[in-house]
This record gives sequence, C-alpha cells and structure tokens, in this order.
Amino acid sequence: MNKPLRRIAVFCGLLVLTLLLRDNYLQYVKADTLASDTQNRRVNITRYSTPRGDIIVDGKAITGSVETSGDYKYKRTWTNGAMWAPVTGRSSQAFGANQLEKLEDGILSGNDDRLFFRNTLDMITGKEKEGGSVVTTLNAAAQKAAYDGLAGKKGAVAAIEPSTGKILALVSAPSYDPSKFAGSSDKDQEAWNAVQKKNNPDDPMLNRALRETYPPGSTFKVVTAAAALENGEVDGIDSKTTSPDPFPLPQSTQKLGNEHGACENATLRYALMVSCNTVFAKMADNVGNEKMIAQAEKFGFNEAKLDTPVRAAESVYPKDNQPQNALDGIGQGSNAATPLQMAMVASAVANDGKLMKPYMVDELKAPNLDTLETTEPQQLSQAVSSKTAQALQEMMETVVNDPQGTGGKAKISGAIVGGKTGTAQHGLNNSEKPYAWFISYAKLSDGSAPVAVAVVVEDGAANRDDITGGGLAGPIARDVMKAVIDSKK
Repeated sequence: MNKPLRRIAVFCGLLVLTLLLRDNYLQYVKADTLASDTQNRRVNITRYSTPRGDIIVDGKAITGSVETSGDYKYKRTWTNGAMWAPVTGRSSQAFGANQLEKLEDGILSGNDDRLFFRNTLDMITGKEKEGGSVVTTLNAAAQKAAYDGLAGKKGAVAAIEPSTGKILALVSAPSYDPSKFAGSSDKDQEAWNAVQKKNNPDDPMLNRALRETYPPGSTFKVVTAAAALENGEVDGIDSKTTSPDPFPLPQSTQKLGNEHGACENATLRYALMVSCNTVFAKMADNVGNEKMIAQAEKFGFNEAKLDTPVRAAESVYPKDNQPQNALDGIGQGSNAATPLQMAMVASAVANDGKLMKPYMVDELKAPNLDTLETTEPQQLSQAVSSKTAQALQEMMETVVNDPQGTGGKAKISGAIVGGKTGTAQHGLNNSEKPYAWFISYAKLSDGSAPVAVAVVVEDGAANRDDITGGGLAGPIARDVMKAVIDSKK
C-alpha cells in the first residue's frame, strides 16, 4: 500500500474509533442526562404514550388520563384539580411536572426500574404498559374542609396526624387547576400564562402551605413557652412571672405593650390565654438567643432539607441581637415559618413532645397493586419532655376553653381542643393588613390526638387584635379537625 492510501486508511480508522467512542459516551455516560433532559421531546412522547398511573386518596383516584390526538397520545386529568394541586402538582405535556407528579414520575409513568420485569412480560404478551399508583396519606374530608374554608381568601392549611407525621390536609389558596394546561395547545398556553405571577399577583401556583414563610406572630409563643419551661425560667405554668407591662426592649428606648389583658407578672397560662406580648418577649430575653434557637430547631426550624417528599421551604429562627430575639419570642422579629412548620409545633405538643417527620406518600404500588414501597413513620426529635408537652397542652386548652381565651371558636363537641391564635404584623411600619394564624390539635376521649392543624389567612382583616386569628383562622382549623374526627367514626 502506498503512503497516501495508508494515510487515508489510518484517518478513516481514527474516524471510526471516534464515532465508536462518541456512541459509547452517549449510551453509557450521558444516557441518564439525555433521558431526563426537558428539551428531549422523545422523553415526553414516551411519557405520554400510555395512561399515567394514579394518585390515590382514601382509596380513590384523584387523577386520570384521557386520550388525545397528536404526538402525545394521553394527557393528565384531575378530579377537583384546584383542591388537590398543592398535593399532586402538575403534569403538563408542554410545561413539565412538579411535586408528586414529578417526584414519583417513574412509578406513575411505569418507567421505574422496579417495574422492569412486569414491563418486559407486558411487552412479550403485547399488553399495553401501565403506570403504578401513589397512595397518599391525605384525608379527603379534611382537604375539602380546608379548601372550602379558604374559599375567597389567600392563605394555607396544613394538617398532620401527630402520632405518625402523616399529612392529612395540604391546601393553598388561591389555587389553580392543572387540567387546564395539561396539554400542549394554544388554549393550554393561555391557561398557563393566566396563572403566572407576572400576570396574576395572587400567585396561585405558589404552594403557600409548603413553600411560603410568614412571620408566625403569637402562635410562636407556644415555642417560647416551651423554651422557658425546658430551661427552668419558670417554676410552672401557674406561677407568676417577673414581667413588667410595658416591657422595655433591651438595648432600646422602645417599650413593648399588649393588645389586651392584665399582663404584668402574669402566669404563663394566663399569658398564653390572652396572648401577652410582654411576658413572652421577656421570656425569650431570659432564655437567650442560643437556647431559643436550640428549642426552635427541636421543633423543626432551621432545617433546609425537610422533604415530604415535596421539599418544604426552610423555617428560620436566626442568630439575632438581644432586642430582635425578644421580638422573635412573640413571632414578630426575624423568625419566619411555613404553615407546615407551625402544624409540626402543634403536632409535637399533642404527641407528648415527640416530633414525627411529616410525609404525604403512604405507599407506592405496581399496576397489579403489589406494594413496591411503604413509608414508615420516623421520629425527627424529642421537641420537649413529656412533662413540658403536657403543660403546654394545659395552656393551649385554656386558650380554647376559658371564656377569656382567644380560641373559643375552635371548640368541637366531644373532643378536647388546644389552640393558639396569632396575628402577625407585616409591611413597612406595619402598614399592611395582618396575617391571621391559628394552630391547634384535637384529642379524643381515649387520649389519642388524631390531628394537629395550622391555618394562616393573608390580609384577612384590618383589625390588629390577636382575636383576629381566632375569628378568621380558628373556624377553619375547627372544621378540618372535625372532618378528621368524623372520618374515623
């Protein structure tokens, strides 16, 4: 072979080797990345070539699939989509997926590795591939009570089963119907545009229950009371405190007052019942910032990776100077919390101090209903001692049952309810309407506590009285708790 031909042969050989290397790189190194690339149209064509499996609540599917024309054979449907969107998220041919629809896509689409053997048998027998199902912990009656309670309002509800951490209700308002943009038509595009924040200032796609943090207002006084009891700052809930009224904020010329009640040297029980700012600001100052942070963290604050499996935004209790720490103690400083976080606080109190990890997926099932995975309850922490938890229960139950208490509208016949109202100020110089909060739990005659709830209503009323939380958010919490109790009868 002459030299020119040899050079051409070597060059062609190098080209073939390069192609082989490239092909192997794409198949074995980049395969997963390309398969999950949102720009890979073939991924979506495959995903929507068969009906998706369903998301299940109380044994019934709240999702479905409908056949369409075009490259995408099926599109997702929802029953009461706006009510369930904060749980399921969206699954759109054009705009992708989020929340459970995305996190459990492998099961729902039938592409999970655990379904490989079944898919292979179906391929051999000619049976159409099917998706598995996601069985949630949600309680349909509680979800509806929360959704109906927030009708016409902005806000959120989170409800938890204290003994396990199962999420029973998760509602965000206003919401959106993911069915309206599940396809890829011009109409779907219009519906998608209508719910974007730039076009809709109410931001219906924001999951306020999991992803929005608020100043917790007076509901945080439960955490401050826990810190005071755990650190020996008070002898007991009925012992008088050393609390001036008004309370001069440390390192400041400002004095903190109260909306109502005779709060000077008040007991913890009375102070929580009428929501004395001065007592709890003084308690937070006595405990100190480091120990307040430690107590808040036992309830779940400052946890950046709380997955339900949908990740919740981090609720924070920060390192603060002395005056800010005092304000943090009444939920009006630098601390902020999601509704889920405040439901966790009420849940831990109701569960004798044990904080369970909140979760909303109970089981993953194959198309033939074989169980692939079950979520086991997991304890996150011992938030407070059993003795402190029982003292906090006494205090929260006084808030609801005493005629002077701010939570009377949360009473439920046949159940013992503990609660705490809150009205969180916000805006420059407190210029905006306050957020109305209510956290609570319900106990039955056998001593069990089937539900703990947190409710926040944004811009609910101009009244800055702490009773606002009881008046606006309390009845919603009551209806959610009652729905859970009634569903167990």
